[in-house]
Amino acid sequence: MTGVPASAANGSSPADSSQAGPAASDRQTGAKSPRSGKLAAAAVNQASVWNVANLLTMLRLLLVPGFVALMLADGGYDPAWRSFAWAAFAIAMITDLFDGHLARTYDLVTDFGKIADPIADKAIMGAALICLSSLGDLPWWVTIVILGRELGITLLRFLVIRYGVIPASRGGKLKTLTQGVAVGMYVLALTGWLASLRFWVMAAAVVLTVATGLDYVRQAIVLRRQGIAERKTALEETEA
Repeated sequence: MTGVPASAANGSSPADSSQAGPAASDRQTGAKSPRSGKLAAAAVNQASVWNVANLLTMLRLLLVPGFVALMLADGGYDPAWRSFAWAAFAIAMITDLFDGHLARTYDLVTDFGKIADPIADKAIMGAALICLSSLGDLPWWVTIVILGRELGITLLRFLVIRYGVIPASRGGKLKTLTQGVAVGMYVLALTGWLASLRFWVMAAAVVLTVATGLDYVRQAIVLRRQGIAERKTALEETEA
């Protein structure tokens, strides 16, 4: 026994170790403090927003003002500018096909994507329809029917979301595809038989728009009735 404390023999005093506190113990044990864990989790969540699916959605949102500028350039009737506008619209439609698939396949679904994706879809389609109608290429009633249906079904989904989710149907996907093809054909300065063809493609898009809209309303009514019945049954079982 030398009478020298072990802490002094190691070149440190009790005061030194007490000043080091939890930080020193964390370094020695390799443990992380709750604060550092929260910061790391926040960093991961923040980084997850910048995935491929969300970047494609952001690209669609950025294409909207660019598309409008190209569509209305030089009075809106120059075939060259309309071709550039069509290219921007086509890119937006193509990215719409991939971002949702990528998000679901590779588990890239985020809150940002859930909100931004439908907004981007309706923004590019709405911008195209309004531009075409304002230039006199497409009757306003067509634009009103298509946009009214899209906004109405979106509102309907939110109204019945407490009872369940209305899944996207094959008819809805076909409607979206037909709308994209029809609007794309109207964006281009077509003449002759192609101009006649686009009329019939748009007519098919309008029919699908109305038909699928009515089907979604039917699904919403059924879903609401089922939800109310299930809640009533659960309440009766609880009271019993």
